[in-house]
Amino acid sequence: MASETSPRPGTDARAWRHGALVGAAASVGAASATFALSGGVAALVARHVVTPSTRPGNVTVLKLEKDPNSGQDLVTLPATPDTRVAGTYALRFDEGRGLARIGFVVRQTGGTVTRLVERVYSGELSVGARGWWTGTVYARPSDAGLPYEDVQIPTPLGAAPAWFVPAEVDDAARAGTWAVMVHGRGAQRAECIRGARVARRLGLHSLLLSYRNDGEAPATPDHRYGLGFTEWEDVQAGIRYALEHGAMDVVLFGWSMGGAIVLRTAELTEHRDRLRALVLTGPVVDWYELLAHQTKVHRVPRRVGRMAADMISHRLGPRITGLAAPLDLHALDWLSRWEDIATPTLILHSTDDEVVPVAGSVKLADRSSLVDFVGFTGARHTKEWNIDRKRYERAIEKWLPQHLGSQRSGPQYPGPQ
Repeated sequence: MASETSPRPGTDARAWRHGALVGAAASVGAASATFALSGGVAALVARHVVTPSTRPGNVTVLKLEKDPNSGQDLVTLPATPDTRVAGTYALRFDEGRGLARIGFVVRQTGGTVTRLVERVYSGELSVGARGWWTGTVYARPSDAGLPYEDVQIPTPLGAAPAWFVPAEVDDAARAGTWAVMVHGRGAQRAECIRGARVARRLGLHSLLLSYRNDGEAPATPDHRYGLGFTEWEDVQAGIRYALEHGAMDVVLFGWSMGGAIVLRTAELTEHRDRLRALVLTGPVVDWYELLAHQTKVHRVPRRVGRMAADMISHRLGPRITGLAAPLDLHALDWLSRWEDIATPTLILHSTDDEVVPVAGSVKLADRSSLVDFVGFTGARHTKEWNIDRKRYERAIEKWLPQHLGSQRSGPQYPGPQ
């Protein structure tokens, strides 16, 4: 093929040069088209990251039956990387109105998996029902056997609903410490119930927050996530509420993007002197690394992730993302800013997290003496509790008391009146 396009000795060199210029122009055009395509994909990625969205109903109930021996209900679902994993999960169905807690795997056959139905909290689970798989197994604290009260947190945008879960024993030694809990992207405060159980046993009152644009708290005019850059103000409001209702100290819990929010809060809150510790599950510690990971997983050129990050951060980015103002992702890059972490931090993170790469958490723990890391295997994103609840809670029970130290006894909680 090369001999057909290369000039032979004695032929007109001008014709060859013309062909070369045409070829070069075509190459530049192709490169420009590729760059434009990458830019278009990057714009989609940037918008997706900051836009709250509903979860797709991608799991279908194929069969319902009774176990012939135990009489317990069983459900058969398509076998996916999520539905095959051991542990306890939930199936949200009927556009989120229905909730069923799903237990251990009974059998796997070909492309299906059959699991125990532990309990249906709401809705009617039926063959053909479509929904999504989630680690949020309880709709409200009472589903987990936890007492709670509905409270309202005064935030900069208005009153945001929250749950107050009292300590198991109102231990005078720890009555002054509250756990303030922050859910992740695409989730709501129910995600935090998994952490409230262990906090309650440790003698901590818990406050499970909602925050801007999560579908429960007041929204911002742009209806966009701030990836931690803006939501921290709502967490600070939660801390203030705790302090006004008897707390002397606070421990912040965060899941996924909630981890990014917690780290930002710990840096900026006016109540930094009241923070005792951070407990983070599958946290986003660097949005650049996360976007790079996701582009790799989806076989998209790495530059697309960087372009998306630049669109989110650039002053002209809001034209693309819909954000009211650009977000400084460098301020949320704790792999670069690890020296700014000033609060003892525990990270629980699975090596099989398909959304947020565990490498960031490992690097952060290696760099900062204030960060401790507990690894899990097999668990999907923020489902460390689901795959091994005992180990997850035991890790917190072992680590957290060391950082609470000798507690200052605060006023007894008077109740949200």
